[in-house]
Amino acid sequence: MKWIGNRVSFVEDKIKTTIVVYPEDKVWVNALMGAWISMWLVIGATVVWSYFNFKLNNQEKISVFVFMTFWFYYAVKVIRSFAWLMWGKELIKINETSLVYKKSVKKYGKASTFYLENIKKISMYYPKERSMQAVWEISPWVRGGERIEFEYQGKFIRFGRKLTEKDAKLLFNLVTKRIDERLKQAKV
Repeated sequence: MKWIGNRVSFVEDKIKTTIVVYPEDKVWVNALMGAWISMWLVIGATVVWSYFNFKLNNQEKISVFVFMTFWFYYAVKVIRSFAWLMWGKELIKINETSLVYKKSVKKYGKASTFYLENIKKISMYYPKERSMQAVWEISPWVRGGERIEFEYQGKFIRFGRKLTEKDAKLLFNLVTKRIDERLKQAKV
């Protein structure tokens, strides 16, 4: 296994190249997010307990229901982001005919296959420094921030979550080089 940058590793053989992009490993961020999730779950449990144990009028019941709807939405979002930070990784496999991409948490995730001859316009995207998007993407509860994209049958496929500009360039160079090599081999 070889490393390019701090969070990207790859293994190469004659048939395929396998690339793994790991999430950022910030212990304090993970600990604070875990504490925040715990507090959020306690708040939800307390509100549900209160709903069933206190006598509430209809307006109060509607208010609690609306609150719990928003509570549930944010609970799901943050728990998914936390799971990604703790156990997630992006898997990219480039073989003779296709690029296979999988967002994985532990071993769960769906692999998508993209045939190399249909991949167009591979590019790298990095938001402007100090822009609203850059600030939004560095927050730990946002899972996005993909740095590399390509067009595939009218859709844009993105990967390389929250990579630094240096790591994104190294990954971009590796992916484009391997795709070009595989396409040249296929033509021969």
